[in-house]
Amino acid sequence: MSGPKSRAPLWRAVAALAVLVLSAIIALNFSPRLGLDLKGGTQIVLETKSTDRVTADSESTDRALEVIRGRVDSLGVSEPTLARAGDTRIIVELPGVQDPREAAKVIGQTAQLSFHNVVGPADETTKPAEGQQIVEDEDGNPIVVGPVALDGNGVSSADAEQESQSLQWVVNVKFNGEGAPGWQSLVAEACENTAGGQRIAIMLDDRVISSPQVQPSLCTGAGSTTSITGNFTADSSKDLAVLIEGGALPLPVEVIEQRTVGATLGDAAIEASVEAALFGVALTAVFIIIVYRLMGFLASIALGTYALLSYAMLVWLGATLTLPGLAGFVLAIGLAIDANVLVFERAREEYLRRTGEGLSRALDTGYSKAWTAILDSNVTTIIAAGLLFIFASGPVKGFGVTLTIGTIASMVSALVIARVLTDWAVRRSFVKKRPAITGLTGTGKFRDWLVTKGPFVMGRAGTLIIGTVVAIVIAITGVVTQGLNLGVEFTGGRVLDYKVGQTISADEAREVVADAGFPNAVVQESSGESGDQNNITVRTDQISDDEAATIEQALDEAAGPVTKERDELIGPSLGDELRNKAIIAFIIALGAQMIYLAIRFRWTFAGAAVLALAVTVTLVVGIFAWLGEPVDGVFLAAVLSIIGLDVNDTVVVFDRIRENLRERREGKSLRRVFNDAIMQTIPRTINTGLGAIFILAALAIFGGSSLQPFAIALLLGLVLGTLGTVIVASPIALLLEEKFPKQTKEDRVAAADPYATVPASGREAGTL
Repeated sequence: MSGPKSRAPLWRAVAALAVLVLSAIIALNFSPRLGLDLKGGTQIVLETKSTDRVTADSESTDRALEVIRGRVDSLGVSEPTLARAGDTRIIVELPGVQDPREAAKVIGQTAQLSFHNVVGPADETTKPAEGQQIVEDEDGNPIVVGPVALDGNGVSSADAEQESQSLQWVVNVKFNGEGAPGWQSLVAEACENTAGGQRIAIMLDDRVISSPQVQPSLCTGAGSTTSITGNFTADSSKDLAVLIEGGALPLPVEVIEQRTVGATLGDAAIEASVEAALFGVALTAVFIIIVYRLMGFLASIALGTYALLSYAMLVWLGATLTLPGLAGFVLAIGLAIDANVLVFERAREEYLRRTGEGLSRALDTGYSKAWTAILDSNVTTIIAAGLLFIFASGPVKGFGVTLTIGTIASMVSALVIARVLTDWAVRRSFVKKRPAITGLTGTGKFRDWLVTKGPFVMGRAGTLIIGTVVAIVIAITGVVTQGLNLGVEFTGGRVLDYKVGQTISADEAREVVADAGFPNAVVQESSGESGDQNNITVRTDQISDDEAATIEQALDEAAGPVTKERDELIGPSLGDELRNKAIIAFIIALGAQMIYLAIRFRWTFAGAAVLALAVTVTLVVGIFAWLGEPVDGVFLAAVLSIIGLDVNDTVVVFDRIRENLRERREGKSLRRVFNDAIMQTIPRTINTGLGAIFILAALAIFGGSSLQPFAIALLLGLVLGTLGTVIVASPIALLLEEKFPKQTKEDRVAAADPYATVPASGREAGTL
């Protein structure tokens, strides 16, 4: 038996080295895919709509996607990305495109291409016959056009060409077998219609893009090709050719979401996130070294490999790194520290219990006993991250991906690499002769006081629950009376964020925007990513790109030069959908956590943990309501993260309660068992909590305006959740256990005298 055990450290070292080498190779040979919120550009989400002839499904949406791909290629955008999402949605990403109107000229033309006969000119007295409509031609003159004679499905190709003799630009159109007969009939009809000037109107999105006159030569017999002439430039002829050739959409599409992010904002966000990560890691490393000395120093070295592991996993999977995704990586640093703290705390206890067995045995036992709590807490985090990926929208999805990757990487760095380093260290003769430098051989006076004379908080379980109910009432009162400041993701509308060259107050900017024709817009001052810019944020109902340009021009004249840093457009239908998804995600997250915890623990513990999570989220929402802070997609990410992270502390406490129940001495009350477990785990809670607070505080300070609300929400959730483990989860679990105890002799004895006490020397806690 000793042989295999002695080889275990060697195999762990080999595995750790292999993981690091492989990660380094991947990191050097793969490049990350940056989201548009980091590299700048425009993302447009289109939704296909059914017609009388075509049903919007995956097949018809794929056909529409290929047509749109041809349109996008004509823009000359570097590395565009197009993909179908679900059965009826198309996501188009255009790196570098800062003006959404530029993209809308091509892919924003969402209706089907159609050819009409021009019946004649129109004025205010003209009444079109059935099937006819009055529109403006390309010069703005009102005309009457007939019904659709030919749609874009009949177009084979269209290209711009400069004639060699006249040097004029023309657009050559070729019709396929389906479209040629219809084109010939349309030409014949136009030739007979002298009142309409023998013109044909080519329409896209109910707008005339060209209304050329039929050449007399075509009246003797049109073929399957034609040339459109006019006062074209090279650009206008190419644009017209693209619209004609790319207009053959099998069904109409609607823009339901549009996001534009300035490149400078992305650069600033990356820089701010790196600063937050470095500052947070540095503070965490200093703290853990002070608390755990040599073991903390080695854990900090292992923590340094976390960045390499997580980056390698990201690029290997081909995942897209977004701004919230950067926050996910930074946040996962706290998970790695949590695992190390759990191990070191258990190792301390084992060393003090069995002083004759040495550091190596104590550390091995610490890793072994902490494993279940580490696994449970990380699985619950991954559950929340997975739900976030499924139900979130836009860049926030990236947070779910990177939080999952970061959680896995943190487990590897904490349980594999840190274990190799710490195992090696405690086996050195220098360390064996000086065990105190490991940080595992002693506890402070505060810890000793907690486990021997600490407060009996579980003796007031009912009072704690009453206090919790009062806090919930206050939070709900805030939601009811103040309302939630729902972000554009949940309400629909448009948010524009500008960096202005001259200082302008929110009141002045609000007056400027109102004079531009938007009196109901919400205008606020905001800091930029670097924290020192004067930014103006404008939130309106759904407005067009041209109207957004009007607001930008008005601000430019008042406080220019103006640089657009962010532009988000969410359709009302998508806003309703995202709001419903957020509620569903919250319910499913709580349900999934309860199912998992019920499997790992008793249903009483699972129910208590989930109720405590619901209380924490309710309190955070209530605080945001009272403060008027925005509740948006980033807040959704914070809420689901709270559910995933706060359950960690609850799992650790419940794991200790379960262990103490197994070793429970006869006559020891259930309340005393719960209380001892809480006192034993408070040092771990403080240490891991401070580590996470350092990380989140760094995000709040350095993360810029995009990540500050997220960090603040998580800070609130972390503090309230940690307190909730003692004040909410443990009392509820205790009362449920007393009400529905296991039918054992020990439980019946304890239930008969719930306030029974034993001398401190007789408690398990007394051995520490």
